Amino acid sequence: MKLYTIGFTKKSAEKFFGLLREAGVSGLVDVRLNNVSQLSGFAKRDDLRYFLGEICGAQYAHRVELAPTKDMLDAYKKRDVGWAPYEEQFLELMKARRIEDIFRREALDNTVLLCSEDNARHCHRRLVAEYLAQQWDDVTIEHLA
Repeated sequence: MKLYTIGFTKKSAEKFFGLLREAGVSGLVDVRLNNVSQLSGFAKRDDLRYFLGEICGAQYAHRVELAPTKDMLDAYKKRDVGWAPYEEQFLELMKARRIEDIFRREALDNTVLLCSEDNARHCHRRLVAEYLAQQWDDVTIEHLA
């Protein structure tokens, strides 16, 4: 199973959709809590759904079960909580939500997890991908630049 991740920040639409097309993804799972922010540019929900279909022939899904809670995200963004405690809280949330049981493995094969962060290192999309890879056998993760 192949699972990709990508962030849209610091990427032009050309670069973003080029990476998705080059990877040959069949779907994109939006793991953001808020997918309609004006700050999202080309990555707002309805625009993204359209562009994915037209440019990449890929499907779009928004799954808030893979997003942090608003309180968790706010505490991290306001720097009330550092990365390590945030990561721990988020992984506990994924465990409590039993995301490995909510999603069929086959439904996520060859899909990309989307968030806003330009780098996966400090982004919950990486945590989701790694959590699922620990729960399921034979999962390869690729973070698209």
